[in-house]
Amino acid sequence: MVTRRRSVADACTLAGWYKSSYSGGNQGECLEVARGHTTVPVRDSKAVDGPALVFSADGWSSFVSAIRRGAFPA
Repeated sequence: MVTRRRSVADACTLAGWYKSSYSGGNQGECLEVARGHTTVPVRDSKAVDGPALVFSADGWSSFVSAIRRGAFPA
């Protein structure tokens, strides 16, 4: 269940998780996003039963666009 704080205590309670096609082998730094929800749940791929953050669709879209533009240099 999503809380008012925009998190889910146990991410495995949500369905539809997928990893980016950019995620490779055993890099260990992958996020997973769950499809099919009105919000966008995001979790650490190494902690599938750990917490997930939940973003609005607009907020997640803005974040992904900023990444693609290079707004967060390494």
